[in-house]
Amino acid sequence: MSSPTRRIAHLDMDAFYASVELLRYPELRGYPVVIGGRSLHQPAIRADGSREFARLRDYAGRGVVTTSTYEARALGVFSAIGMMKAAKLAPEAFLLPADFDAYRHYSRSFKQAVAAMTPQIEDRGIDEIYIDLTETHEESLPLARRLKQAVAAATGLSCSIGIAPNKLLAKICSELDKPDGITLLTMADLETRIWPMPVRKINGIGPKAAEKLAAINVHSIGELAQQSMTQLQRYFGRSFGEWLHQAAHGLDDRPVATHSEPKSISRETTFERDLHARLDKEKLSEIFTALCQRVAQDLVRKAYVGKTIGIKLRYDDFRTVTRDITLTETTDDPLVIRRAAGECLRRVALEKRLRLLGVRIGGLCSKQAMENETESSQAELLLG
Repeated sequence: MSSPTRRIAHLDMDAFYASVELLRYPELRGYPVVIGGRSLHQPAIRADGSREFARLRDYAGRGVVTTSTYEARALGVFSAIGMMKAAKLAPEAFLLPADFDAYRHYSRSFKQAVAAMTPQIEDRGIDEIYIDLTETHEESLPLARRLKQAVAAATGLSCSIGIAPNKLLAKICSELDKPDGITLLTMADLETRIWPMPVRKINGIGPKAAEKLAAINVHSIGELAQQSMTQLQRYFGRSFGEWLHQAAHGLDDRPVATHSEPKSISRETTFERDLHARLDKEKLSEIFTALCQRVAQDLVRKAYVGKTIGIKLRYDDFRTVTRDITLTETTDDPLVIRRAAGECLRRVALEKRLRLLGVRIGGLCSKQAMENETESSQAELLLG
């Protein structure tokens, strides 16, 4: 008996951070809104009780856009571009600071709503998941509608869903009808719906690979599919060339991984202005301690402990350095993390101004796994 054709869904929340903010500030619906900057951009309350919002034109600093509404994207403002550049593109856009505690709350809510219906879920980040629907007997379209309704009921937010024979195609097709869309795709649709798209639509083809493909006159996925595997391997190497050939033909056998262990947890911040280790010592120390505390809070929330503490510094000339130290025992204690990170900091030159500071902990182990190991060892001792 042959195995059933796989049915993989990719569920992607629509403009997630911005949509969460619009739940709080519904008067901004329909306007270009940019999320980024710091808490000084919090809305102010006027005498009549209405809210006054900052405008992007008033921003000064070197932060980057976290996300934006679709109206702002229509003006060219997308995530990861500099806020000052965004201000030139959309000076009248409203500006709100990011609130990651709120985003994590809504992330947990939408994932719990989906898990109650279809537990075979791979968590891909704060705003997207893969779902294996292969063993689900309900037809794709009504099931996708029910999933969207469950997400909306739990969060008040919309999402877009793509359903295809594998993760690669599901990821692509979830973007085709955004926002609030449903896209169903089969291998028979590959030539008409996927091949005309730019190669960058394949998750895993970045700017450098796209540039190299353009150099051999390959711009669309269809043009990539016309290249032989031998040609691609000659140009990109054996492994990546083979992957490009398979991806262009819509082939992807990766399973939906319902559980994965994080390798590290980190927090970092880019300063509004370059800070000097001596002249801005007090401010840097405050930021450094706060980063260590937030890493510790993340560990506690996720029930992990770690052993390798590291720091990341970026100087004003954009040179980046990292240092780390491995402890003898695992920890989630903010004081221990701060002390170890401080030791790392003493191992780098601080004569230049800094634009970014980060703290990381690796060598993670779940507390549950440690408890199980302890119980197992105790049982072995008792049994002799």
